[in-house]
Amino acid sequence: MIYILDDDNAVRDSLTLLLESHGFEVENYASADEFVRSCKPRDHACLILDHHLPGVTGLDFLASAEVADLDLPVILITGGADPGIRKRAQELGVVAFFEKPVTEGPLLAAIGGALGGA
Repeated sequence: MIYILDDDNAVRDSLTLLLESHGFEVENYASADEFVRSCKPRDHACLILDHHLPGVTGLDFLASAEVADLDLPVILITGGADPGIRKRAQELGVVAFFEKPVTEGPLLAAIGGALGGA
């Protein structure tokens, strides 16, 4: 299971199509609030998290108590990165970091690593 949390409809749609074409089950969410309200995380899953969300950064969301207990590997994507974002992502245990547009091969490799070689 791959969860996508990104406020951009086009990004969510394209990632969903890509991942479903590779056999993944996908759920996507437009906001952190929607994710917290609706997501029921499963084993053998990961989260693709946009850094620039409405009202909160992806990393602040990741550090929040609301997601601290989810124990999901996280792949962070962003439209623009700086060394501070990369450093904080590493400190929070993000397993992979990509700038948009994300390319298929590296993303699939990161998902495979996040899911333990799936």
